[in-house]
Formats: sequence, structure tokens, C-alpha cells
Amino acid sequence: MTTFQPVFRTRQAVRQLLDKAGPVADVAVAVSGGADSLALAAATSHTASQRGLTVHGLVVDHQLQPGSADVAAGAAKQLHGLGIDDVQVLTVTVTGRGGPEAAARVARYQALRSAGFPLVLLGHTLDDQAETVLLGLGRGSGPRSIAGMCDLDPPWGRPFLSVPRATTVAACEVLGLTVWDDPHNVDPAYTRVRLRREVLPLLEDVLKGGVAPALARTAAQLRDDTEALDTLSARLLAAALVAGELDVAVLSAEPPALRRRALRRWLLDAGVPELTDAHLRSADALIGEWRGQGAVWVPGDFAVGRARGRLRVTACPEPSERGGSG
Repeated sequence: MTTFQPVFRTRQAVRQLLDKAGPVADVAVAVSGGADSLALAAATSHTASQRGLTVHGLVVDHQLQPGSADVAAGAAKQLHGLGIDDVQVLTVTVTGRGGPEAAARVARYQALRSAGFPLVLLGHTLDDQAETVLLGLGRGSGPRSIAGMCDLDPPWGRPFLSVPRATTVAACEVLGLTVWDDPHNVDPAYTRVRLRREVLPLLEDVLKGGVAPALARTAAQLRDDTEALDTLSARLLAAALVAGELDVAVLSAEPPALRRRALRRWLLDAGVPELTDAHLRSADALIGEWRGQGAVWVPGDFAVGRARGRLRVTACPEPSERGGSG
């Protein structure tokens, strides 16, 4: 392996992602100061200079640790050194449900989206993808979660999903970039940290290597399957939708996997938040296991009920509205 091979690999990954994204005049890079995002910024700056693109740096300061402003300023300085002139430090306040990790992720994505760029590159690597798949498996979240992250989901672009973390670290070493090691990345209080530092190394040892790439391949295969099923379920939803309600006869003729996907899209469009597999199966029972039962409650104070051969979703229904006959 040549000394510059890690750098070549990161640049190749960025080129491939930009080719897939199509024509853009501006591209933003989210940078934390860690190896993954710095290697991404360096590769993007190099590639953009060859293509005549303008690169913007976005540094998010979560304010979760003492000295976070200094870390953000240091990351911004390195971006300037890479030739990225327009650098913004986005300071966020982390609040909300789901613990600090989930709340920080929500705040970060909101800040990055509010910057308004059509394409924002994120430094998630093959190792991050493997961890995401394991988290989905452990939570029983279903194929959509196990399918992991998508490489291009505008405005988000993830060029490094096939690039190991070791490659980004090596690229930073070759380029002489100063990497910030987030203390949270070694804190065993976070499930993802224990997966990274304990579970994946054990799996690599027991299964004789190749676990992270195998999990990433599994994610890619499931993503293809999920996209195909989503296309079919969208057609089913269009066929079953009547004035905001769903025709049970149309839905009942299809497999449960398609029905539940159609139900999921319908409920999300109606404003129902935080749907789980249990919620969808309960709503689907109004189709596949119909015995005249009453409405099913779903998050956000919504209820799904069946009446006169149709499903309807209502917000905060009165008790008299919860029943019905099909």
C-alpha cells in the first residue's frame, strides 16, 4: 500500500458521490474536527477545486463539553487551511427526549439543514454503518432500520459508507491534519461506543474478520429490497386512498408487508409521529384480523378506526367515535 493510498481512497469516494448527486454548484461539508469529517473536508476541497465547485464548511458546536467553542474554532481554522474559505460555526442547544446522544443528533441535523445548502456531506464511515445495523438488530426495528444509512438522501450525502474508519485516520496522518478525539467516543455510557469498542472487535475475532463490511453489504441489500417494497406500497396507497380514508377491500387483497408500509405512509402523512412496528401491526389488525374491534390508538393522540369498509385516522376522538362496523 502506497503512503497516499488512504488519501486517494477518500478522494475517490467523494468523486463517486458527487457523480451520483448530479450537477451542483455548491457543496457543504459538516465537520466536527474528528478524523472522519476532516478527511472528508480535505477530499471534498481537493475534488471541488478540480470541478470548479464552491465548498462550504459547517462546524456544529453542541456546547456539551467545556471548551467546545475552542474545538469548533480549531476545526474551522483547519478548514481554512484546506482552502475552504466559507466556514460557519453553528452553535446549538441540545435539549429534548431520547438522551443526550439522540438529542444532539436532532439538534445537529436541524442546524445543518437550516444552513440551506442543497448537498451537505457527512463523514459516516463503513464502521458507522456496521454499528447502525447492529443497533437496529438489537432493537428489533425491522428492515428499514437494519438497512442503515443511505449514501445519498438529499440534502445529505455520505461518501464514506464504504470507507473504513482506519482509512480516514490514515488520510489525516498523511495530510498532517490535527484530529480531535471526542471524549464521548470512548464513554461506555453510550451504547454505540460499547458496540464500537467491545462488540464489533469480539465479532471480528470470533468470525475471523470481515464483520463490518459484511454488515454494510447486508444493509445495502436490505435497502434495495426496502426501496422496491416502498415503490409497490406507494402504488397500493394510491389505489386504496379515498378522500383521506383507506379502502379496506383494496388493502386486504395485498400481503401484510405491503399493507403495513402503505399504512405507515398514510399515518405519517396524517401527522402521526414516532410510529413503531407494534403500532403498525395493531392498525393492520383492523384489516387482516377484523372482528368488529374498536379504534387503535397511535402516538400523538391519534386513533385509527374502521367504519363502513374504510380506515380513518382521527385526532383525539370522542368515545362515541372509537367503534364502528366494517
